[in-house]
Amino acid sequence: MFELKTISKAAITRSVEKAEHYRLLNEPAAAESICLDILQADPDNQQALVVLILALTDQFDRRLPESRPRELLARLHDDYQRAYYAGIICERKARAQFALSVPDANYAAYDWLREAMNCYEKAEAIHPPQNDDATLRWNACARMIMEHRLEARPAETFRPLLE
Repeated sequence: MFELKTISKAAITRSVEKAEHYRLLNEPAAAESICLDILQADPDNQQALVVLILALTDQFDRRLPESRPRELLARLHDDYQRAYYAGIICERKARAQFALSVPDANYAAYDWLREAMNCYEKAEAIHPPQNDDATLRWNACARMIMEHRLEARPAETFRPLLE
């Protein structure tokens, strides 16, 4: 239908800033589009990958699957960033699930938060000096669980029919 135009490599830094700006304006689809353009010009651009992961997770409230941002994790070079952003993906999925207010949403939110906390613990073990972001996010997850009294789904009491 259309052939997308390619941005110049000289415009990448400014384009990353623009994508971050659109995220702050709560326009994640615009940020996503810009990041895709950046990654077309520079497929290994780490900043654009991070902004794209965040822009995609900003859209979880629109029922975007978590598989899209998860696929991008493998392209991050840094082990800490892979673990940290895996936690971000899970935490944001939890918050989107919780906001749905549908049956079992609290259980799903709890499960996602616990997975996020596990990712943050992995990140915490290898965090760069003077970077406690993973600890801050772990605490935010724990506070949400405690504040909303979220808990694990009770074990099903399955009883087969007697023959």
